[in-house]
Amino acid sequence: MHYHYSHPALHELASAAARSGHYAEAARIVDGAARSLENVGRPSPRRAALVHLSRAALAPPDEAESHFTEALEASILARRPFERARTLLQYGEWLRRRHRILEAGPSLAEAEGIFRRLGAPPWAARVQNELRAAGTQGNTPEPDALAALTPQQQQIVRLAARGPTNREIAEKLYLSPRTVSSHLYRAFPKPGITVRSRLRDVLEAHTAGRGSA
Repeated sequence: MHYHYSHPALHELASAAARSGHYAEAARIVDGAARSLENVGRPSPRRAALVHLSRAALAPPDEAESHFTEALEASILARRPFERARTLLQYGEWLRRRHRILEAGPSLAEAEGIFRRLGAPPWAARVQNELRAAGTQGNTPEPDALAALTPQQQQIVRLAARGPTNREIAEKLYLSPRTVSSHLYRAFPKPGITVRSRLRDVLEAHTAGRGSA
């Protein structure tokens, strides 16, 4: 284990192991890498997030979600959009497979938006497969799409279009992150979108429609 070069590969290893059924073997390696990182001092936020994400891929259901949450709450991922998108995708996949469709939708939609902005079509296509499996599909936003939302949904959509996380929106509106996630998931089908990045399109279409009225 190298203190600098090993940790970026942990997530790749854990993901491959989870897909091939080598949970126990990979978990021993991830635990060993985590101990190695701790031995050289407190892990950096990115290394800690990658360890949590790796453990999330390998942990039993009653432990996995806390690791996903810890990884997604790491502010360092906001500066590493590809890693954040992969985390959102993996969490969305995990939620969908447990039939928590309402919660999976926003994570998957945000992941797809990031992958498209980064020019990563294979990853965006993978998210689209998950969205279809979750029964979600998108269309072009209509000018009056925002009017179809409830007042609270409109408020959350306007905030989300600026880029903050669900947790940041929740803190601003004194709601729980799960409530924000639920409102966004219910709001997406009304303007006919599937990705968080298109919320800005909805607002622009609404503004343009009012301007031409």
